[in-house]
Amino acid sequence: MKTIKSIAITFAILFFTSCDSVKELNPMSLLTGNTWELASLLGKNLDLSQFAGGLPTLDFGDVGKLAGFTGCNNFNGSFALEGDKLDLNPGAMTRKACPGTGEKDFLSALAKVKDLKIGKDKLTLLDGADELMTLIPKK
Repeated sequence: MKTIKSIAITFAILFFTSCDSVKELNPMSLLTGNTWELASLLGKNLDLSQFAGGLPTLDFGDVGKLAGFTGCNNFNGSFALEGDKLDLNPGAMTRKACPGTGEKDFLSALAKVKDLKIGKDKLTLLDGADELMTLIPKK
């Protein structure tokens, strides 16, 4: 009888501990817990000369708020996440003149985002199976 109680207690501890692990892997909590910095664009390494003001970033806030930096201009908009489907709306943006094509390329790819893959250290934004960009947590 003690063996059955021990097994039941062990099972209960493992069950509740594993629930915490699943919660930590929740895509929304991973998405909103970081400032994400661009690491690659359209499957290619970045040409840093195209981002004179610094690398683009995305900040996913609570209740669907999206903020970011294009490498030249800032924006504030919204996002919606449902499973692995992601809808981004950059919304309002500052309008500084930007050298190079980095901002245009980043915004063009951002407009095509429909899906995501996320882990603790990497966010991949996709259009179906096509990788549009990868981002890593900004340090």
